[in-house]
Amino acid sequence: MKRLALLAFALLALVATGCGGSSSASARLGADDVAVAGSKEIGKEEFQTLMARAKRSYDTAKRPFPKPGTAEYEQLKGQAVTFLILRAEFEQEAEDLGVDVTDEKVDKRVEQLKKQFYGGNQERYEKTLRQQGLTAEQARGEVRMQLIQEDLYKQVTGDVKVTKDEIRAYYNSHKAQYQQPESREVRHILVQKKPLADQIYAQLKSGANFAKLAKKYSKDPGSAANGGKLTVSKGQTVPEFDKKTFELKKGELSKPVKTQYGYHLIEALSDVKPATKTPLTKVEGSIKQQLEKQQKDAAMTKWVEDMKKGYCKGKIKYQVGYQPNPDPCATGTGTTTSN
Repeated sequence: MKRLALLAFALLALVATGCGGSSSASARLGADDVAVAGSKEIGKEEFQTLMARAKRSYDTAKRPFPKPGTAEYEQLKGQAVTFLILRAEFEQEAEDLGVDVTDEKVDKRVEQLKKQFYGGNQERYEKTLRQQGLTAEQARGEVRMQLIQEDLYKQVTGDVKVTKDEIRAYYNSHKAQYQQPESREVRHILVQKKPLADQIYAQLKSGANFAKLAKKYSKDPGSAANGGKLTVSKGQTVPEFDKKTFELKKGELSKPVKTQYGYHLIEALSDVKPATKTPLTKVEGSIKQQLEKQQKDAAMTKWVEDMKKGYCKGKIKYQVGYQPNPDPCATGTGTTTSN
């Protein structure tokens, strides 16, 4: 419920770019409403609550809240109204599709959130709600909306199926991801000046302790503290270092190798490990999951765009002074009206 603070303008992140729906703007736009979407009325109290939460967020960030009448305030007001319309539209779509989020489901999710973020501590949970300007009932409303979103996503994307041919095609077009190049264990010392590199080389040839010299002299922060040890994969270091690393015999020490970083002394600790390729059978499951998510997200986006065209055909009405600018339906089909 970050947790809940983020829900105010991010709850409908999947569909923040559009409206949707199939019902007509049958609700009457009353004096206490900022807008109606289909059969759903959006009251001024909802709007004021959302703006109050936005102000609290500004205060927490030590940012001045925009003054009424300013362009920044009007932008924020428009975002709030659009957010509330999106919620109303989703609630109607959920009803049309038979989505039923019971009180028991909400209770269960609230308890999960308490356990996850507050260790099950009711006092800490309530303190956070107060800090975010939320009542317990409003928090439950946010949780209910999240559950509606999840159920809608499941229904809209339920027919998505990834075939074996699609998995194989992805694997074949991304073979580099499933190949591991040659590698070997080495240790090295990096210094900036050639005379020092030559001096260290002479000491190592005379039997000096490599790890001690690496800790004392090496300028490579990734390996110095480990006595110079590291695993090198072919093609993943600068060319001069890479070439020397893979031509050394096991146990052989190189003379100083110059690169753009300085001078390296390299000792091969292991044989070269051959390159390997992960077979399709080992990664088929992960590829399937990735492709399923991509296809489900695409299906959800299309569904939202189709719904946007429906609601934007005169099925949204705004109270005077509350129509967002720019109108989220400006690029859609149809128009909205103001009373």
